[in-house]
Parts: sequence; C-alpha cells; structure tokens
Amino acid sequence: MYYLIDTMLQECSLKECHGNKKQYVAVLDPQEWIKERESFEMGIDIEPDTTEIYATNADVNYDSVTGAFSIPDRRNILGECHNFAFALDEKGIVFIDPADIVTGLIKKITLTKKWRMPSLERFIYDFLEQIVYEDSRILESYEKKLDIIDNELDSGNEADLEALNDIRGELRDLRTHYNQLIELAQEFEENENNFFKAENLRFFRLFSNRVSRLYDIVNSLLDYTNQIKDTYQSHLDVKQNRIMTVLTVVTTIFMPLTLIVGWYGMNFKYMPELESEWGYPVVIALSAIIVIFSLIFFKKKKWL
Repeated sequence: MYYLIDTMLQECSLKECHGNKKQYVAVLDPQEWIKERESFEMGIDIEPDTTEIYATNADVNYDSVTGAFSIPDRRNILGECHNFAFALDEKGIVFIDPADIVTGLIKKITLTKKWRMPSLERFIYDFLEQIVYEDSRILESYEKKLDIIDNELDSGNEADLEALNDIRGELRDLRTHYNQLIELAQEFEENENNFFKAENLRFFRLFSNRVSRLYDIVNSLLDYTNQIKDTYQSHLDVKQNRIMTVLTVVTTIFMPLTLIVGWYGMNFKYMPELESEWGYPVVIALSAIIVIFSLIFFKKKKWL
C-alpha cells in the first residue's frame, strides 16, 4: 500500500509515490521490501530486519533512519508483541510489516485525521498517537482492578494474589514499552540528518510528553501494587500471629494439666490420693479450675 501525505492520506501507486513531490507513506511486507527497496533510494547502512525484533528503537544511518516497533497487544499485554520495521528519509517513510498491523493503524488515520499543514512529521506523530490511543482507558481499568483487590483486603477477604501478580507483570511490560517510545521520539526530535523541519519537531516533543505522563501513571500503579502486596503480607502476618497466639495460649493452659497427668501417672504405691475416694473428683475439679482461671487471665490481658 502506498499513500501520499496531503490534507489527508491519499492512496496511490508505486509510480505515483516515486514521481511526486509530496512526501509518502509505504506499507510493504518483507518480500515486497526486498523487491522494491532499491527504488526508494535510501542510504541504508543498517538493514531493517523483521525476523529479530525485541524492542522499539531507531538507528541513524548516513542518509536515513531505520528501526523497529515492538508493540504489546493491548488485549494480551503479556503475550506476543506486534513487530514491524521501518525506514525513513526526508522523502517519506516505509513500513516493513509482515502482519498488517500498520495497515490497521493507517486506516484509522485516514478515517479520523485531516491536516491543515500536512507533513511527514505530523503523520508520524498521528501514527505514534494511534499506538497509545486507548492506553489512558486501559490504565484506568488497571486502577479499578487494583481498587477492587484493595477493598477486598480491607474487608478482611482473601485477595486474588495471582491477578495482582499478572497486573504487575503487564504494567512492567507497558513501562518498558513507554520508555522505548520516549527514546524513539527523542531520537526523532534530535533530527541528526535534518530530515524534519525545525518547526515540526514540536510534534515529537508533544508525543514524548504524553508518553512520559503515561509512564508516570504506570509507575504510580506499580507503587500501588506494591502497597497492596505489603498490605496483603501484613494481613497474612496478623493472621499467622493470631494462630500462633491461640496455639500458645492452648499450650500454656495445658502445661499445668500435663504436669498433673505426669505426676499422677507415676502410680507410686504410697501415693495418698490413690486410696482416697475424693482423689479423682478433686483432680478433675482442680484441672477445671486451672483451665477457667487461665482463660479469664488471658481474656483480661487481651491475649484471646
């Protein structure tokens, strides 16, 4: 797919793309790129590679900029990322996309964007905006999920620790993604090859500022997850302490009873209590008095 950057993106042919003074956008699969790359006449030192993409980045060549996008799937952050490469110069930008991800993003731009002052910089800005378009809503949903987990803990219920760990993992991946986008925007803003007009560099700065805010929100949410985990651990410690307190009290109550059992279990021949008809009831009564006294004592000390 080929487009000219006018007041709107205008679909065109390869011939129109090369024979026009307007800047262009091209979306090719890896095989089409291999076939047509020479026709774009870009001075590429570092060849874009769609087979090994692990991060969003940009590399400045002598007469071009090449790089890649690795975008987490917003429906499954911890799953496989959407990966595609790009190459650009002052004439336009080419996306090398094996999975039609870029085509979907560009269709949204063609349906929603109309430019008073069209430029390659403005297109790149809107393209980057499409990548993070729904992220504010997604981060709000994370906050609501964390609030539910936090409220469950405050109510004394069991927290869904597995869900909390999944949220932490997804937020960490998003934080890494935002950090890479910020670095990409800063690389474009640096404009080392002077491909971009100086007055249009503000678009990259605007995008960098927006993603920085998203990055800060993610950090706040990660702090929130840590607070919830600390609260969960505190509740768990309190629960374990209560259990240990009960066990300690029970053990303490039965210690004198164990002494009595051990004492009278020796069965010496001349133990006077063995011949007394009141010996057995007295021992039972003494044991009951010890238990009752111990319970009253522990209640008074608020150990129970």
